[in-house]
Amino acid sequence: MTQAYEPTTTGVSTSYGIPQQRTAEQPAPPAARPGRDRYLDLLRSIALVRVVVYHLFGWAWLTVLFPSMGVMFALAGSLMARSLNRPARGVIKGRIRRLLPPLWAFSAVILVLMFADGWNPAKGSDEGPVWTLLKLVNYIVPIGAPPFPWQIGSPTGLVEDTWAVQTAGPLWYLRAYLWFVVASPLLLWAFRRAPWPTLLAPLGLTAVVGTGLVTIPGETGNAVTDFAVYGGCWVLGIAHHEGLLAKIPRYMSVSCSTLLMAFGLWWASGHLGPDGWDLNDIPLAQATWSFGFVVILLVYSPSWQELPGRLARWDKLVTLSNNRAVTIYLWHNMLIMATVPIIDRAYELPFMQGESATAALDATYMLWMFLLVWPLIGLAIVGVGWIEDIAAKRKPRLWPDGSKRGGGRGAAHRA
Repeated sequence: MTQAYEPTTTGVSTSYGIPQQRTAEQPAPPAARPGRDRYLDLLRSIALVRVVVYHLFGWAWLTVLFPSMGVMFALAGSLMARSLNRPARGVIKGRIRRLLPPLWAFSAVILVLMFADGWNPAKGSDEGPVWTLLKLVNYIVPIGAPPFPWQIGSPTGLVEDTWAVQTAGPLWYLRAYLWFVVASPLLLWAFRRAPWPTLLAPLGLTAVVGTGLVTIPGETGNAVTDFAVYGGCWVLGIAHHEGLLAKIPRYMSVSCSTLLMAFGLWWASGHLGPDGWDLNDIPLAQATWSFGFVVILLVYSPSWQELPGRLARWDKLVTLSNNRAVTIYLWHNMLIMATVPIIDRAYELPFMQGESATAALDATYMLWMFLLVWPLIGLAIVGVGWIEDIAAKRKPRLWPDGSKRGGGRGAAHRA
């Protein structure tokens, strides 16, 4: 009979640096507790800021400078793959549970505002009143596109008469996220058996449904196109977690990604939409540019446990934005529009009655909107952000920026 044995491991003496044998009887040092990857947290924070700035100024070149949606889907895909070490059913239920309560709070507010402004979802719809009313379910579970009026209120009201479109428009992201969450067990299974076909399949699907080669009408087509465009980034997150990207020589990853991004820009140059170089209007360009961009970000991922150097000063804001990412994304468009009636009150101030003062405010109006939207986002975090904690079965927190409460450094030092 063969006798089993425990192999010994080689350690290093902290006193002299002399290699010593550690026998099986000696306890092994405790493993480092895995924490959040602060590099990925930083990327998510940058993506959220870019989304707010893009929806405020509408600069098309921002979609090229930093493809936020692709980055956010890739990070979510990586975290989802990490969570799927547990039973898939529980993971999916947990993700959906974290998503829905913040959506319900947002939906309650926007629906009340639209109904108060005179919207009748069953009136003037080409799909029929019954189907239109059934689509209101998407404000509760975002499996499809929720209905909303393209124009509501008065063009001379406090806000633009397109406020409903601008407020409800970003809900497409929650629909796509929910689809990816439900599909993740299958995507992970497929990736582990055929990694490259699974990774590249979304780009091929985008080339079919995102170029007009095959047209799927209505919101179903939009949903399939979104799933294809950002599916590659989601699977890239899975590949990052599974370690596939680390096995490829970095020069090869960067070279291939650069070629793919160049193709994306070339394709965009020949298919410019109404907003020029806005990649959101050019699915194949968005898919290829985002895919290559995300690959480069992930192959250079340093896996920080803490933000290094000067980045450390942003640690609390990075923590806060990650803890309230759903709140920021859901409410930011509405808060951008809320800055308009607030700034407009400035025209009524006594010292603003001159032509030069009015012209100065007109010239800097967008800057004032940019400066004002962040305090409003802070108020939203305090006002409704705690719903994210309840959804995650955590104790509600008003300002979860990672600061230690109830004792500070003195208490920690005494301990």
